[in-house]
Amino acid sequence: MPKTDQYQAPDYYLLDELLTDEHKLIRQTARDWVKKELSPIIEEYAQKAQFPKQLLKGLAEIGAFGPTVPTEYGGAGLDYIAYGIIMQEIERGDSGIRSTASVQGSLVMYPIWAYGSEDQKMKYLPKLATGELMGCFGLTEPDHGSDPGGLTTNFKDAGDHYILNGAKMWISNAPFADIAIVWAKNESGKIQGLIVERGMEGFSTPETHNKWSLRASATGELVFDNVKVPKENLLPNVTGLKGPLGCLNQARYGIAWGALGCAMDCYYTALRYAKQRQQFGKPIAGFQLQQKKLAEMITEITKAQLLVWRLGMLKNNNRATAAQISMAKRNSVETAITIAREARQMLGGMGITGEYSIMRHMMNLESVITYEGTHDIHLLITGMDITGEDAFK
Repeated sequence: MPKTDQYQAPDYYLLDELLTDEHKLIRQTARDWVKKELSPIIEEYAQKAQFPKQLLKGLAEIGAFGPTVPTEYGGAGLDYIAYGIIMQEIERGDSGIRSTASVQGSLVMYPIWAYGSEDQKMKYLPKLATGELMGCFGLTEPDHGSDPGGLTTNFKDAGDHYILNGAKMWISNAPFADIAIVWAKNESGKIQGLIVERGMEGFSTPETHNKWSLRASATGELVFDNVKVPKENLLPNVTGLKGPLGCLNQARYGIAWGALGCAMDCYYTALRYAKQRQQFGKPIAGFQLQQKKLAEMITEITKAQLLVWRLGMLKNNNRATAAQISMAKRNSVETAITIAREARQMLGGMGITGEYSIMRHMMNLESVITYEGTHDIHLLITGMDITGEDAFK
């Protein structure tokens, strides 16, 4: 990325007119923070595969941790359009940093708020909102990704506590998380959620290294070796897969907005470059094939912007279905990854350097297209929704 972040968001259909003044203020606050705090350092941290922990305080201050959680629990009490906008601005900076915020808000704070006891909410949510506590979400296992119902992590009743055994893999925030929301099977085989705290004996979080994607995000495993979990740490208000899947719906919604941030950043970078780069005596923006690429980019971005805005309005009215969220997640990521690849080509050799953000976005999106439901799984969710036939079995 150029040393000064000159990003301007495309709005070809004047969609800003659909936003409130509060939405625009929230967006400007997030955008200013990304330009000042994230853009200048992200290439360096991605190159050295290190998570910039100093950003956590700022993420909390712009409302990125649990923006829709009610204010009495330390959240910002915002609507789903605001949540989407914040994720879009952060992911415009980097998908890995948005992942950190998504996990904290949608996968840690949301289940405590939706499924937790009043004591759990008061104990954890205010500190999670400020970033004083950081969390992670344990669902995926080494042998169970797209089929979470097959998970083998389990807990047994041992009188005044539970004994938890098993392992989770590909867990964002795991290496530094203070708490983990862990989904495991009870003795009757039903899935329930437990709040596991760092420092509990037998609980470890080995870091995952050698990633080509999400390099500025901390990823790890969760390992449980006869961990004693107090009974009051069980999430009391949900049983079964609907618990973790409810959390994933929240996070997938954020990704639907966030991935568009990557698309918009890559488009803007390619547009600026094309206007400046001279070949054969004129800017490459004047050549038909380059105009075709740019015109298709802005068309797909505009369609996706309308899709996520409408989804946000449905979420605000508690009418958005899981299948609608799946469609938007899949569409936004596919749009973003296609635009990133086209933009990379437009920049020629410069496109692979860290001077520009495109190659980093491109590599990050290879993770985003897989996690929280793979590209193919989301396609089959739509297929099942429209046909009534389950292709998973």
